[in-house]
Amino acid sequence: MADHAPTGPVELGAKMDYEEHEKTYSMFLALTKFGTLACVALLIAMAFGFFTSAGFFSATILFILINVVGFFLLR
Repeated sequence: MADHAPTGPVELGAKMDYEEHEKTYSMFLALTKFGTLACVALLIAMAFGFFTSAGFFSATILFILINVVGFFLLR
């Protein structure tokens, strides 16, 4: 088998695609940010629906409202 290990000094390392790394990290941060927003909105809407007399449909409207407002605030 052919050996494709780098032959240069160890501190230089392999060539990196830093532009692709930055895009991947930005996507990870966006996914984390909006995923956290969805989880928090779901917990608030569930608490609103279960612990008040508002009911399922009011909690669903609150969930959508929190997500829309949060999306515009986190952009």
